[in-house]
Amino acid sequence: MTVPEEWPLWEVFVRARRGLNHVHVGSLHAPDAELAVRHARDVYTRRNEGVSIWVVRSAEIVASSPDEKDAFFERSGDKVYRHPTFYDIPDDVPHL
Repeated sequence: MTVPEEWPLWEVFVRARRGLNHVHVGSLHAPDAELAVRHARDVYTRRNEGVSIWVVRSAEIVASSPDEKDAFFERSGDKVYRHPTFYDIPDDVPHL
């Protein structure tokens, strides 16, 4: 079967069991979201490997670049509101 060029690429995420995270398992081409979920079920959960499937158009995914990881994830010292240093924490508040 040939895939028409206008069919978008979808990324497939499957949750193996309740309580676990969805994990990226692969990609597929489909004309719309409904068929992408059906195709993902047929391709990636043939042996009852999952309880939930997500499909996301690849073109809609935005990610940080691994080349920019140092600058992107660098701790920011100018966001003082993240640190409870300028107000008193009540004694009866545990684990803060």
